[in-house]
Amino acid sequence: MLSTDYLIIGSGALGMSFADQLLTETDANMVIVDRHHMPGGHWNDAYPFVRLHQPSAYYGVGSCALGSSRLDVAGFNRGYYELASGAQIISYYDRLMNERFLPSGRVQYFPLYDYQGDNRFVSRLSGDIQQVTFRKKLVDATFLNTQVPSTHVPSFELCDGVRLVTPNVLPTFAPDFKSYVILGGGKTAMDVGVWLLQMGAAPESIRWIVPRDSWLRNRDRVQPGEAFFKQTAGGLANQLEAAAEATCIADLFERLERTGEILRIDTTVTPTMYRGATLSCLEVEALRSIKDVVRKGRVLRIEHQTVILEHGTIEGCSDSLYVDCTAKAFDTRPSVRVFDGDRITIQMLRSGAFCLSAAVIGHIEAAYDDETIKNELCKPMQSPNVPEDLVRRALEELQAGRRWSVDKTLHRWVAEHRLTGAGIGQADAAAHDPDADRIRKRLREARPKAEANLSRLIAELAPESLRH
Repeated sequence: MLSTDYLIIGSGALGMSFADQLLTETDANMVIVDRHHMPGGHWNDAYPFVRLHQPSAYYGVGSCALGSSRLDVAGFNRGYYELASGAQIISYYDRLMNERFLPSGRVQYFPLYDYQGDNRFVSRLSGDIQQVTFRKKLVDATFLNTQVPSTHVPSFELCDGVRLVTPNVLPTFAPDFKSYVILGGGKTAMDVGVWLLQMGAAPESIRWIVPRDSWLRNRDRVQPGEAFFKQTAGGLANQLEAAAEATCIADLFERLERTGEILRIDTTVTPTMYRGATLSCLEVEALRSIKDVVRKGRVLRIEHQTVILEHGTIEGCSDSLYVDCTAKAFDTRPSVRVFDGDRITIQMLRSGAFCLSAAVIGHIEAAYDDETIKNELCKPMQSPNVPEDLVRRALEELQAGRRWSVDKTLHRWVAEHRLTGAGIGQADAAAHDPDADRIRKRLREARPKAEANLSRLIAELAPESLRH
């Protein structure tokens, strides 16, 4: 029987970030179990042209940078920090496992094993069963249950002979077709649209079935480093001032869009979805070139001559390649306590900062003893789904920042951690810049007002919106 300090279920981004922090701050031993054949979680199943939404500086683990903090000079991300590809991320985690985790002598790794509960996991190849006892904690790094197109089962019916593929095989099949139908309105569908356009497909050859339009984060406002301090911190100041002054949620979104903090592809359509997708303005402009956009709800059935939707039917495209982008990224089930006796459930603590959240949970586990204090510092956020969730997450973000700032040691630790973007000099060069000082003053003055007004706006939400 195996014995360890921590039994970690999942070697994806969250499990690896948590384990890396324990390797750095403790002498604990770990057993890591994962159903994939390599570390990296859902990235093992991702489509070949996928990239991070945000700069690589915010992703990975604390001990090792992902990428080289390079500015892209071409493409739709030009002028911004590099976005790691899926292949680069898989290679990164593979190197971490083989060059840091396993050589430490403190990590045992069991790929292609399914965890079955009761401290038992079974090989997906041989059926071999391993039993383990842990001295400290079981760590669930799979709670968010990331879904990707290749492992997603479509919820709609498909007539025999209709060609439907996932983005994973799109590069193989796309050259055999002259027209394409993208199913879904989320980030994967946007990636597919951008990729087709980059590969030379004419906008007129693409039909896009969009069940719900989405508000988008502007990648211009999430760049780390001193060179981008004014637009990143200035953008945050814009957001806080909008949150402090908005008379209602609709007014808040108008203010955020006016200052470029959020974007939408079609400015004539009010989005009903928000999941934190982050795009550049160049990507948005490219997607606007697709004019054949269908907004009649979700797909129910695809036939050769007809596509049946929730709110009507449209003519089918029998010679087109349909691309299924309808998988949801994350579950929206209710959060649970992060620390609960001998169990840790890794969840998002700061909006969109999954890897940093896991690292913070690892640090809190290593540095604090009292479970009540641990949970007070690690209040989980749910993944957003509807626009109102942007407002809820903004309030929770301010509350989390205030809780962490009271603990000066934790505040300093987070500020200096690589996954905050601190590894490339967040604002040091701007320390004596009058413009930067004015931005800091705006941030200080707007924070308490924003927190108070956001609380009021959320309290006024219709009861049905609270169920999302």
